[in-house]
Amino acid sequence: MSDNLLRTPLYDLHVAMGGKMVPFAGYEMPVQYPLGVKKEHLHTREQSGLFDVSHMGQVKLVGANAAKALEKLVPVDIMDLPVGKQKYAFFTNEQGGIMDDLMVANYGDYLYVVVNAACKEQDIAHMRANLGEGVTVEVLEDRALIAIQGPKTAIALGRIQPALNDMVFMDTQLIDIDGAQCYVSRSGYTGEDGYEISMPASDTERLVKLFLEQPEIEAIGLGARDSLRLESGLCLYGHDIDTTTTPLEASLIWAISKNRRADGERAGGFPGADIILAQITNKDWTRKRVGLLGEGRAPIREGAELFNDAGEKIGTVTSGSYGPTIGKPVAMGYVETSYSSLETKIFAEVRGKKLPMIVSRAPFIEQRYFRG
Repeated sequence: MSDNLLRTPLYDLHVAMGGKMVPFAGYEMPVQYPLGVKKEHLHTREQSGLFDVSHMGQVKLVGANAAKALEKLVPVDIMDLPVGKQKYAFFTNEQGGIMDDLMVANYGDYLYVVVNAACKEQDIAHMRANLGEGVTVEVLEDRALIAIQGPKTAIALGRIQPALNDMVFMDTQLIDIDGAQCYVSRSGYTGEDGYEISMPASDTERLVKLFLEQPEIEAIGLGARDSLRLESGLCLYGHDIDTTTTPLEASLIWAISKNRRADGERAGGFPGADIILAQITNKDWTRKRVGLLGEGRAPIREGAELFNDAGEKIGTVTSGSYGPTIGKPVAMGYVETSYSSLETKIFAEVRGKKLPMIVSRAPFIEQRYFRG
């Protein structure tokens, strides 16, 4: 392992638990534990899984105009985000491409933002350069971030801090957990009910051991995190979305707030707005992100080319795996819009063979967020 790789506050615990450590976004991270990827995946779907996501960037935006300033960088309604709520957003560039996706929470006196690990230096520089005077970008270096996901998570965590059960999907609050001040949101990246918890680095190992003492909770690695998010139809930045994909091409029109669209009260005003809003108005994008279900057993991996029944290339797979929950190969990719209708049959080329796939709804599983 390279000496240049960073380590999260849970590194020693990962090793002690038999985690197989791999390089990921500049960190040494556990790809799996002795349980194995498939069992870790199914355990999360059935009970509760704990993920170390401390490699991600945590930032506070402080200042009376923080929400207004952030709106200039994202096509999302931040100014009306209620205190105690969180929202999905993405930075766009002048070409309408997606620079990164992020989560934004309103804590009243400040916004709390979580950005992707691979993009965090770029994102922090982008915010510092563009939010303007009067908004302080405070990087939270001394905190860890974990996600605990699965249908039995609320039961398990409720034993430790009963107030967590009062939260619903996308609620966020600063809450004491066993003596540590934690930023908590009821959200996640698996399609299951669960929480994301930011905690002081000095409390992390103690708290995680306490969580893992709960019979429902197992430690889960990056391998299962990827297959869980893929089954839930959630994008991975740098794979399913990037600076060359617009939100419309990426099937993320739902995340563009109505009051930021052409007929909205705060229309446009974000990078690439002319391109993105024209795509919404004219419905003129030429490719679309779709879900794909394999008809056989062989997983279809990222990079596989997609063809129509005449043998013409029509797209590319951007994420692909075997879906342990549904027992079929699952993938996402971009196809020409004329092939994006549900139930369209196309073919993925794997080792010279054309394997049939069906354009399907993503998520491939029923999302089970707790909405009260």
